[in-house]
Amino acid sequence: MISSKSKIGENTILHPLAYIEDGVEIGDNTQIGPFCIVRKGAKIGKNCSFTAYCEIRQNVVIGDNTLFGSRCTISANAIIGSNVLIKYSFVLTDTADLKADQIKSVQGIGDCTLIGANVTLMPGFSIGKNCIIGACSQVRHNIGDNEIWYGNPAKYFKKNN
Repeated sequence: MISSKSKIGENTILHPLAYIEDGVEIGDNTQIGPFCIVRKGAKIGKNCSFTAYCEIRQNVVIGDNTLFGSRCTISANAIIGSNVLIKYSFVLTDTADLKADQIKSVQGIGDCTLIGANVTLMPGFSIGKNCIIGACSQVRHNIGDNEIWYGNPAKYFKKNN
């Protein structure tokens, strides 16, 4: 189902089994695969691609030329930069912090970043520009620009030149 209250760009391909809610904006030449869900108010740039089973929650903003593998979940209000490559089964979480008894939201992911498969970005943390996050990592810290991290929990490896 594709809401008539959404703006869909030119040459955009929406799979018949994709679900697009009200107020969504999708840029030109973007592809949304089967069983993808794009929630209310999300804004997706041009030349993006979502393979299958992705969920983009409310008010997420995604830059241009960003590619997602299958089964990715992006929590509400997150900001994903341009020229980002996210492999399959990435989860950007937004859960309750039981110690602080409050909700934390993820800040986002910077431009030109590569996220490996099966990575989880925990609540309240962000990843800078031009970073690499290794497969199967759990990010529990803010990651500065031009850094490579991997592991569970993710640890700093070196600068990304």
